[in-house]
Amino acid sequence: MVLVGTEVKSIRDGKVNFVDSFCTFYQGELWVKNMHISEYRFGTTNNHLAVHDRKLLLTKRELRKLESQTKEKGVTIVPLRIFFNDKGYAKMEIGVGKGKKSYDKRETIKDRDVQKEIKRYLNRP
Repeated sequence: MVLVGTEVKSIRDGKVNFVDSFCTFYQGELWVKNMHISEYRFGTTNNHLAVHDRKLLLTKRELRKLESQTKEKGVTIVPLRIFFNDKGYAKMEIGVGKGKKSYDKRETIKDRDVQKEIKRYLNRP
């Protein structure tokens, strides 16, 4: 990932939020969008913006593979976690996800309703 100094310090403090973040291709490069890294609390006027696009550094082979997967219908790339390797570089683990089908959603709703009924039955005096 391409980061500025205060972003690295905030990541080390654990001030990262992945909610609603995703990865997208722009001009042959992979970018993370909507990832929130809080401002560094001891930062000065040179502090970073909390939400902006961040470039991911991948090899050409990895980029081609991911781009071909995302051209399929309903497939997206999402960030899973950020960690520091042995050399102290910030790395991001990404995953390729496919949306649920309508029958999967119906099954989830059915299971949730069954669990509610079981709880309601067990809590009855």
